[in-house]
Amino acid sequence: MTDWLEHSVQVEVAVPIEFSWSLWSDLEQMPRWMKWIESVHVLEENPDLSRWKLATGGLEFTWLSRILKIVPQQIIQWESVDGLPNRGAVRFYDRHGSSIVKLTIAYGIPGWLGKIMDNLFLGRVVESTIQADLERFKEYALAAYGQS
Repeated sequence: MTDWLEHSVQVEVAVPIEFSWSLWSDLEQMPRWMKWIESVHVLEENPDLSRWKLATGGLEFTWLSRILKIVPQQIIQWESVDGLPNRGAVRFYDRHGSSIVKLTIAYGIPGWLGKIMDNLFLGRVVESTIQADLERFKEYALAAYGQS
């Protein structure tokens, strides 16, 4: 039995939505701002699938993810098809010269793990981590936009 936890965080970035979109839609670049993601490899034979590796605190997880929906400059939605159970979406909102990036992640934890860990504590750790990742994305995007 799996318990699902979900978190949503967002950040406003002073770059056009097209630029925010271009960075996020290149999945293999995500480890540059998501410190807990060690690598992302899009499969050449099927670009809707990507292999992810998460490494943090001595723990390592991998999964294969499938893109469920892409609407350019609006949403990228995914779900895992093997490995660590997770799903989510990154949404983009145009603020006329800046953009809001909202990341929603849901992940499954085995019931036995939920019994030995405090889900509220785990949730706070995950949420603060992904919020920090979005802040790193903001810094990365601003630096990259300044160079373009």
